[in-house]
Amino acid sequence: MSATPNARVRVSRVPSKPVRRQEDGTIAIDLWLCRDGLFDSDAALHLTPAEAEVLHAQLCYALDDDTATLIEPESMRPDCRKGVATGRRRL
Repeated sequence: MSATPNARVRVSRVPSKPVRRQEDGTIAIDLWLCRDGLFDSDAALHLTPAEAEVLHAQLCYALDDDTATLIEPESMRPDCRKGVATGRRRL
């Protein structure tokens, strides 16, 4: 990706590609890079298992309890989100 002054860059997850474990043990997440609204290139974010676990915990916290109830039936929720009731967490 070449540098362009004042370019607006957007990074998005490639929805059709699953998160996967690489042979070296890292977790790979495929990303699309767009500049000024135009596709520029692909990239992959590689996380160690520990980094992936921290990201997982942070995503669960950021999603909060309300979003878990959007997945019905509850049996379709990821294990970490089963049994979550509605209502915002109190800090």
